[in-house]
Amino acid sequence: QVQLVESGGGLVQPGGSLTLSCAASGRSLNTMGWFRQAPGKERDFVAAIILNGGRTDYIESVVGRFTISRDSAKNTVYLQMNSLKFEDTAVYYCRANPVFTTTYYWGQGTQVTVSS
Repeated sequence: QVQLVESGGGLVQPGGSLTLSCAASGRSLNTMGWFRQAPGKERDFVAAIILNGGRTDYIESVVGRFTISRDSAKNTVYLQMNSLKFEDTAVYYCRANPVFTTTYYWGQGTQVTVSS
């Protein structure tokens, strides 16, 4: 089992910044990532990172604005979000994939609201 605890969501004005955190425990992990789900829409991929090596991947709409990073000592992944737009409003979910499995674990989600 993997436990994921997310934090850092909130209300921010357009152009503002937020940093999300996802702390993992339970098993060694291969990849961690962030997804988001806006009201009435499907859950979409945002960013991911391979923990061993640090390779990252992003959805095109956040390239240059969002940065995913990891702190291996704390088993925590971060999503630094800059230049936030109205369309970034969603519930953001952390997802983790343990090594040697195709299983995924999800966090509980954290709300990000971009509003003036």
